Amino acid sequence: MFSGGQNLRALREQLGLTMRDVESSSARIAQKHGNDEYAIPPSRLSDIETKGVVPNIYRLYTLAVIYRRDIREVLTWYGVELDGIPDDLMLAQPPRSHLSDALSSVSAVKIPVRLDPGFDVKKTSNFGRMIEQWGMVPLAYLAQFTNHHFTYGYIGSEDLTMYPLLPPGAFVQVDESRNKVADGGWRSEYERPIYFVETRTGFTCCWCSMVREEMILQPHPLSPVTARVLRYPQEAEVIGQVVGVAMRIGEWRPLFDSSPAPKERAVLN
Repeated sequence: MFSGGQNLRALREQLGLTMRDVESSSARIAQKHGNDEYAIPPSRLSDIETKGVVPNIYRLYTLAVIYRRDIREVLTWYGVELDGIPDDLMLAQPPRSHLSDALSSVSAVKIPVRLDPGFDVKKTSNFGRMIEQWGMVPLAYLAQFTNHHFTYGYIGSEDLTMYPLLPPGAFVQVDESRNKVADGGWRSEYERPIYFVETRTGFTCCWCSMVREEMILQPHPLSPVTARVLRYPQEAEVIGQVVGVAMRIGEWRPLFDSSPAPKERAVLN
């Protein structure tokens, strides 16, 4: 398998470009952007092609432009797979809840493309064993499933507002068209709408109720977080209602210890 530098050299020679050609083109790009970091002198290009030197982000952009290649492809030559972002998201857990744009740069996703013929949606099953083949599908092919009313959020590792119903580290799908607080009508906490709310201190998921011009941000009864009363809409804005959630079970540990303290044994002298 070719290295990144070898791929770049082969591509340059395929296009009939000399190192001086690359130098002059990169100088024009650097001049346009007012940044000399975009420029690639022949000596540096030689080091990139033959000595394994990794170009900086500016020169990587320059090479992608000059060689007419998607910068995502060039990044893969150096072991950076942007389509691997979904798998790596769970490795980093920011403490605060926020809107998530991490998947906006992903051009393809891996989805099941063939299932076991015996798969029955009516029965609980091991879905991993039902998948006979995975495949990479360009996101453009999934456009038919898009809904512009949806946005996505992440529950921060320190946001215990809806714990244990929505544990930290969960991803939530938010329907922005449902941005009005419902008055009632639910039969249990599982039917009560959960809202994704933006306040002056950040985002959070919670139950909401309105009292005149004030919004009550109500946590789950088992959560250590207390309820908040904020002015609406000056201090709190409903982004939308949570309509979907993706979370891991059994891996997250709470930041507080809810177990009773062990009793001390009496010491007899």
